[in-house]
Amino acid sequence: MKTDKKSPWFWVPSLYFAEGLPYVAVMTISVIMYKRMGISNTDIALYTSWLYLPWLIKPFWSPFVDLLKTKRWWIFTMQLLIGAGLAGIAFTIPLPFFFQATLAFFWLLAFSSATHDIAADGFYMLALDSGKQAMFVGIRSTFYRFAMITGQGLLIILAGFLETSSGKEPVNISVEVSPEYTQSAILIPEINDAKEEAHKTYFVTSSNIVKIGTANTDNDSILSFLESLKELNVRNSFIPDEKRKEVLKGGNIGWWTTNISQPLGNWIRNNFGEDNSQEKTKQEKKGNIGVVAIKLSAKPAESENIILNTSLNSGDESISIIHGERLTFNQSNWDKPAYMVFQIDSQLTHASSAQFKGISGNIPFAWSITFLVMAGLFVVLAIYHKYILPKPDSDKAHLQTSAKSILREFRLTFVTFFKKPQALAAIFFMLTFRFSEAQLIKLINPFLLDPQDIGGLGLTTGQVGFVYGTIGIVGLVLGGITGGFAASRGGLRKWLWPMTLSMLLTSATFLYLAYFPTTDLLIINACVFIEQFGYGFGFTAYMLYLMYYSDGEHKTAHYAMCTGLMALGMMIPGMFSGWLQELLGYKHFFIWIMLCGIIPAIAVALLKIDSNYGKTKQ
Repeated sequence: MKTDKKSPWFWVPSLYFAEGLPYVAVMTISVIMYKRMGISNTDIALYTSWLYLPWLIKPFWSPFVDLLKTKRWWIFTMQLLIGAGLAGIAFTIPLPFFFQATLAFFWLLAFSSATHDIAADGFYMLALDSGKQAMFVGIRSTFYRFAMITGQGLLIILAGFLETSSGKEPVNISVEVSPEYTQSAILIPEINDAKEEAHKTYFVTSSNIVKIGTANTDNDSILSFLESLKELNVRNSFIPDEKRKEVLKGGNIGWWTTNISQPLGNWIRNNFGEDNSQEKTKQEKKGNIGVVAIKLSAKPAESENIILNTSLNSGDESISIIHGERLTFNQSNWDKPAYMVFQIDSQLTHASSAQFKGISGNIPFAWSITFLVMAGLFVVLAIYHKYILPKPDSDKAHLQTSAKSILREFRLTFVTFFKKPQALAAIFFMLTFRFSEAQLIKLINPFLLDPQDIGGLGLTTGQVGFVYGTIGIVGLVLGGITGGFAASRGGLRKWLWPMTLSMLLTSATFLYLAYFPTTDLLIINACVFIEQFGYGFGFTAYMLYLMYYSDGEHKTAHYAMCTGLMALGMMIPGMFSGWLQELLGYKHFFIWIMLCGIIPAIAVALLKIDSNYGKTKQ
């Protein structure tokens, strides 16, 4: 191998940062973006889970990366393609058919990223000798994690900042509760005509202070009044007509929906969903309501949709917004009043208050800018690596290798993989160890973002970026370091069960948050940190077992097959997780997640591992 004067410090950190960022963009940032753009949990989980496919099947085209061109060429080319894919997402977000268009570019991004992984890992082994490979393995892992912090944290915070700073002036509403207030009747408030200011559009409310009495009002009257307000909001297109959406869906019902998914979904919802079991509880829990009318001061631009998202900003959590938390204003309804409804807990008998904040940021604009930033970053990385990556003699195209020899090697690799000891138990383990996590990971961010009245925590985009993208990643990194240290001391077999239980049981923190929702960021951060630390600690066992099973003559190819099975084990459960959550509700969904831990536990019980594997040699 030719000695290259370029230090690995100049390219190893940036190369593995470039490997991690597109993965987190496809798997995590896409989920948050689609949630903020109003896509349902069912569609988010289904379609983003399909994006695991390129990582699932990458072992099938990895030999061609070896055969054609150099690893260095593949790295440069894939980074340019990744940049193009990110730019494509940025430019298609504002379009009416953004969901289909952005998904197409996410597919390009996923295939480019999976191919980049193959080339980057191969280049790392070619450009460094075994001593330096061992020395920099921690550095590459650290910068891969740093890419996750950047994607799940800094970029989400950027999107959240752009959301809040790009819209109209925020709407601030204070809800005051007191036994002294009397409510003999519930009335629809009116808005005084606003003085139109040239070139300025802002929100006008009937009142910025809502007064609600604690003396209970008849529930039937509240429900009847609430239905009339909902009809008004639907009629003026401030909120979507869910009944009409169901009718439209019904026009294209296929065999699968008619005979499988719809009957199964109805059975799950009727027997295990929260709706039926909680309806009476909700009616017993909720008390009086207060209404605020709101409209725009001036006509918005043509085809402009101004979306107002209102949530609890501070104060008593027993006061909530139960209708109108997301309202859409445009040229057809800007001068008509939309309605927001606030309700107090029936157990609230003393004076209290809460402050609500409505933000109308330009969500498509915010996410377009965020993806453009990532696209620009990848163009810079591609140019940088074009000149900074070394040129080892061993990094060359193997054009003398024939297609026939590749197919022969493929066949031998697959045969030896399935002939290894405990092959069936190992494959079952690889497919099911992440069965709980695969469902949970798709719904964590929607759970954090959804308003509390439908079971979420009601955090802002920026808060999610901080909580899950920084505190969560710190917990993940510390858990991984602790797991690696423990395994090196006691070996994989000794720590297999503690790590498995750590990964499965710490997800109970989200069950706790679902049953005891809070806006206290300290509690939320603590729960996310515990869950991510437990996941990082437990995931060490999974990765060590993949290396343990791959050990042998075809180590690299077998490890690629193991990671393909891992991707399959993540893809399939993730596809139905959103559908299942919408049937069950968040509380019952997280109970289901805990029950799913039985399957990985069975898989672990079937394994037989050398007691010395993983221990540091003295």
